[in-house]
Amino acid sequence: MEFNIWLTMLIASIALSISPGAGAVVSMNYGLKYGLKKSYPAIFGLQAGLLIQTFIVVIGLGSIISKSVMLFTIIKWIGVLYLVYLALSKIFEKVEVLDESEQVNEYSGKKAFVSSLLINLTNIKSTVFLVAFIPQFLNPNESMWIQFIIMSLTLCIIDIIVMTGYSTLASKLKFLVKDVKAMKIQNRITGAFLLLAAAFVSTAKKV
Repeated sequence: MEFNIWLTMLIASIALSISPGAGAVVSMNYGLKYGLKKSYPAIFGLQAGLLIQTFIVVIGLGSIISKSVMLFTIIKWIGVLYLVYLALSKIFEKVEVLDESEQVNEYSGKKAFVSSLLINLTNIKSTVFLVAFIPQFLNPNESMWIQFIIMSLTLCIIDIIVMTGYSTLASKLKFLVKDVKAMKIQNRITGAFLLLAAAFVSTAKKV
């Protein structure tokens, strides 16, 4: 891949990651509640979902999804319903002030990873974007697999950096979890953004 092509893709990847979405909401939520260090399973879960999506595009399934109304609709609404489920769970979550040890005990890195992976994996809008995005930077005279590897690494590294930034920012407000009213407000804001993300996903159309 030529450097100028990669640089253009890099800039586009940064813009994509910085744009507010479900991934940013998840990263900020874990950063706010548990701090930066414990946010990484969620952040890496997001990247696992992104890698799987990229692989789907690599083997051509993304193209099939974009052409099949039924398959597209099924995957899209699975993503919408999952985001709505997460949003309502957060909005109606029972809030209580926990001391540091209790907070550590209720945390599950595995659950954070799987939940975040599913959020990205069921985001049909992201898959559709990748189907439209990746071909713009491909050179048919070069190895497809090498180009996809470069793209996948670029997308994931940029997203890790950006999500770490979101989580770090949120972790600075960690004192809010010691206030029940503030926690309820934070949960409702998180839920509202997840509902907004679900609304955006529901508007995705075939390219």
